[in-house]
Amino acid sequence: MITELIKKIEKKTVEKQLKYLSKKFFGRIAFSTSFGQEDQVIIDVIIKNNIPIDIFTLDTGRFFEETYKVWNLTVKKYHKNIKVYFPDNKDVENMVSEKGIYSFYASVENRKECCNIRKVYPLKRALQNVDMWITGLRAEQSITRTDIALLEKNTAFNTIKFNPLKDWTLMEVKNYLNKNKVPYNTLHDNGFISIGCSPCTRAIETGEDIRAGRWWWENKDKKECGLHVEQNTIIR
Repeated sequence: MITELIKKIEKKTVEKQLKYLSKKFFGRIAFSTSFGQEDQVIIDVIIKNNIPIDIFTLDTGRFFEETYKVWNLTVKKYHKNIKVYFPDNKDVENMVSEKGIYSFYASVENRKECCNIRKVYPLKRALQNVDMWITGLRAEQSITRTDIALLEKNTAFNTIKFNPLKDWTLMEVKNYLNKNKVPYNTLHDNGFISIGCSPCTRAIETGEDIRAGRWWWENKDKKECGLHVEQNTIIR
């Protein structure tokens, strides 16, 4: 199925890809946004063209204030609410009570536990009735993403994952936002290229990898939260 879908959409524009897939998976297709630059491109394409795709976000409770601001600006610009999924309050309470507010700095295991509670488990709820999951991943973002495909079978969430911007460059993303006057996170203007939770994100230095500012205290080949690694059967 995935191979056939790739043949159908690989030469189309992002807009036409989304329109085709929205019909193919009508009512069971969704886009997850964290309000980064790439996600804002996809939101603009979906809403501006009235494509029937659900949009949701995972609010970890640790967003930057600037992230909430661009979220609010996006809702105001497009007059469309975005569904939100929060982590289970008991899970967060138990983790913080037992290990402290900054447990994720202590070890990779602790950090992954925090990411699981705040991101992975809510995503599983969000994707329960979804067959096609759309993301804003790009291949050049990090060494852990160079092998992403246009369409992937994600076994962990039992979905097909669609990465429409996989071959886009950062400059192409920025040009699209500027040309179409799309709201974006102002942290991007201050060296924050990849933006996640506030305690786990810093600005990058000149020459650093795009995602060097995420979990900067860890090895660069382990910098994923669990949403996008070791869960995909890639079909090229």
